[in-house]
Amino acid sequence: MPELPEVETVKRTLKPKLIGLTITGVHLCLPKIVRTPGPEEFKKIIINKKILRIDRRGKYLLLGLSGSYTLAVHLRMTGRLVYAAGDLAPTKHTHIILQLDNGHRLIFADMRQFGGMWLVPTAALDSLSGYKDLGVEPLDECFTRDFLKKELCRRRTRIKPLLLNQTFIAGLGNIYADEVLHRAGINPERQAETLKPRETARLHHAIIDVLMEAIDNRGTTVRDYIDGNGLAGTYQQLLRVYQREGKPCLHCGQVITRKKVGGRSSYYCSACQK
Repeated sequence: MPELPEVETVKRTLKPKLIGLTITGVHLCLPKIVRTPGPEEFKKIIINKKILRIDRRGKYLLLGLSGSYTLAVHLRMTGRLVYAAGDLAPTKHTHIILQLDNGHRLIFADMRQFGGMWLVPTAALDSLSGYKDLGVEPLDECFTRDFLKKELCRRRTRIKPLLLNQTFIAGLGNIYADEVLHRAGINPERQAETLKPRETARLHHAIIDVLMEAIDNRGTTVRDYIDGNGLAGTYQQLLRVYQREGKPCLHCGQVITRKKVGGRSSYYCSACQK
């Protein structure tokens, strides 16, 4: 699933290409991808709208449009949003094509069809289900060590599921939660409220460092992820524990273990993360 670094990379690759362009046509190959409004209303509203800005919130990509509308896009597990030439033939998994006034297209494709688009008045964005309850942005100034310490103290749950909770921290998923916990030396089954100040400081530092490092490497491509230009990321080459079961820990040499934590596969080093 594309997580914060992947969505941020899509944003950064699309921004210089899309800002200032106008959407002149829409082809809905799979109308159910548009969650709101209905297909015909979606077409009516979005045609002739200019793309004014592109932002990200958690794992949501946000296209600010003229007329005070926002197109929110969530890629879920296998979604792709790619800027392409106007003569590029649709693939089997192409679901939405937005025609642009420079002759190019913005294409949404999704093999598993879990992704979605929401076209809403910008003023109503914060009331959008799933979006309205997002937690703090881990790369914002408000995500401080003191904030994390305060939040962990009142959480009665294991740290790995908590990091995956989008109402706690927006944007972290399975890949980066595992990498962060390994970097911080914290076992994924550790109770969040038991972390000591020094461990909380390491966790805070690791969250920021891992996410920034992943963004610098244009995200992680394990299977399906590509950026807005159609290119794969490279951070998979730097992963320390994720999907490295049975391989030696790059820090201590202990074999990497995999086990289910909160219903999700978790990769960790039993020596570094006691």
